[in-house]
Amino acid sequence: MPASKEDYGHHISQKFNSELEDIRTHFLEMGGLVEKQVTDAIHALLDADSVLAIAVQADDKKINAMETSLDDALVKVLARRQPAASDLRMIIAISKAIIDLERIGDEAAKIARYAQVLCEEGESPRGYVETRHIGNQIRVMLHDTLDAFARLDVQQALRVMQSDREVDLEYKTATRALMTYMMEDPRYIARVLNVMWVLRSLERIGDHARNVAEQLVYLVQGTDIRHISDEALKQRIDGQA
Repeated sequence: MPASKEDYGHHISQKFNSELEDIRTHFLEMGGLVEKQVTDAIHALLDADSVLAIAVQADDKKINAMETSLDDALVKVLARRQPAASDLRMIIAISKAIIDLERIGDEAAKIARYAQVLCEEGESPRGYVETRHIGNQIRVMLHDTLDAFARLDVQQALRVMQSDREVDLEYKTATRALMTYMMEDPRYIARVLNVMWVLRSLERIGDHARNVAEQLVYLVQGTDIRHISDEALKQRIDGQA
């Protein structure tokens, strides 16, 4: 007995849903690897672990390969299925978010390179306290972003966005302190500059984590909040908007 139009439509719908779920799963796997890269890069720096620093740099290729694979899968789904509404939003959100994840991987590799240089120099330079503090904030931000994406938790995504503002302020404070230190003792300029580049990479990771959080809000609510003001963001978190 030939399949009815309804059976065929149901089969196509099931296959489409399966493809979307595979994409979402692979996206979260990529996020997990990126999160590990960031954590390992920070540990490599603070623990003066050059072996771990080298491993982080090598693993960046895996993240690049995952981005390419996910990108291909998204293009194929768009071409074959021509999704609409929330399905289309999911594809658009993930296609933008994987770019940010790949760039986070790049920044983690940069931190690992600076960690390797600083390991070879030996003495721990000024700025490690600030690096540890901001690094911990960034790790929490990234974890919470990916957790929010897994659970489609808009409120958590909004809190991540708010955290990024706090990281930006702390980054500026740390940078000013290190600049003052270099002016007072020029012997350590080269070393401290490397630490400042690490802090810059951490700040950028925070920016990319915020971008991923913004894409989640778009996915769930269909709202573009990339340029939302601090006050409007607070109102959304408080449930007033």
